Amino acid sequence: MRERNQTNSVIDENNRASEQQESEARAEGLSRRTFLGVGSAGLATAAFTSLAANAQERTNIAKAEQDHSASNPGPENKPLLEENPASNFPPPTDYGNIVPLWYSFDLPHMRIQEGGWTNQVTQSVLPSSTDIAGVRMRLTAGSFRELHWHTSDEWAFQLYGNTRVTVLNPDGTIFIGDVGKGDLWYFPAGFPHSIQGLGPDGSEFMLIFNQGDFSEDNTFLISDWVAHTPPSVLAKNFGLAEGVLKNLPTEDLYIFPADLPASLAQDKAAVGGSRVESPYQYTFRMEALAPTRQTRGGEIRVVDSHTFPASKNITGALATIKPGGLREMHWHPNASEWQYYLSGKARMTVVLPHGARTMDFHANDVGFVPRIAGHYLENMGDTDLQVLEVFATGDFQEISLNNWIRRLPPEMVTAHLNLDADSIRKISADAGVYILPR
Repeated sequence: MRERNQTNSVIDENNRASEQQESEARAEGLSRRTFLGVGSAGLATAAFTSLAANAQERTNIAKAEQDHSASNPGPENKPLLEENPASNFPPPTDYGNIVPLWYSFDLPHMRIQEGGWTNQVTQSVLPSSTDIAGVRMRLTAGSFRELHWHTSDEWAFQLYGNTRVTVLNPDGTIFIGDVGKGDLWYFPAGFPHSIQGLGPDGSEFMLIFNQGDFSEDNTFLISDWVAHTPPSVLAKNFGLAEGVLKNLPTEDLYIFPADLPASLAQDKAAVGGSRVESPYQYTFRMEALAPTRQTRGGEIRVVDSHTFPASKNITGALATIKPGGLREMHWHPNASEWQYYLSGKARMTVVLPHGARTMDFHANDVGFVPRIAGHYLENMGDTDLQVLEVFATGDFQEISLNNWIRRLPPEMVTAHLNLDADSIRKISADAGVYILPR
């Protein structure tokens, strides 16, 4: 019986090793760039999910790293491996089966039209993100994302250039405003709006929607509405002769070029001035906001409904982490976290009750953290790391591990973590700070 148990143990270990090798092999040949040529965005999610499919044991990994176990005599996609070393050879602390945490805007199909382009990362390619979808959009100077509305709230962060936005309130008042790099706008679900690139070179922005299955291809367009309404009804509705309406669009405009608009003051005056001006402010200067918290290791700016009242259902935080800096271990009790990496090189570990997963991130990547899951962000490069953190809630909430430890009686912490009182006192009691390595 003892020999049988030993034999079964050896078989189990061999099976685990074989499964891990098969999992790694499934990732071979997959790169951020070659996915575009393959044309199957879902393949990327499947590949990175498979990498975390098998639990690991620290002792087994430690042994494997010192012998021939981790060798790979077969083909490898070295650019991909170099971008995500923690995925190919995860730290021994990783284990279990974790939901997908990574995707990239370099992978999805790009819809290009005269006047600009767009692509998106939704639940279809990042299935764990059930409550947030992201759309990146570029408009050349003068070009429009046509008049439209949708079932989701829209929160936007301006990445480049200048944009003019309009949004109509149900009471008939209208907001018209201009935004620049680092600014935000917010449109409630069902409120009709427009987006237009300004000079000198249009704009690019990240759009966030509080529906994971949202798609830019399924919005309500003014061109689509008039194209599918009988001309007699349009004439009666507008109080115009049918002949006047003969040049109405017969297909979607979506993104299209146009002349640059008049000045902001002229446009406001043209629609009725202060008499019809919106009582609500739908834009916000995020980068001009003083940091919510700042230390030697970096800073964070948080904008939720308390700071930007119009933004009732979506919150954004712009984090800048210095080289070697750490966005401390924390979690968010009321919302999952959807991340867009603007610059730099990051590493993040997410810990759930059934596993832990470490991934590397670069500019234009998307990260995801399930609600309540513990995580950190570490700058792994030699330049500032900047990341946009987005939450499908109007109330930003964060719980710091350090703050929790310092708010407990010391003997309680000692009983759980085997830390003495002097060590406990050295842990920062401030919540939500960045900590440089000691």
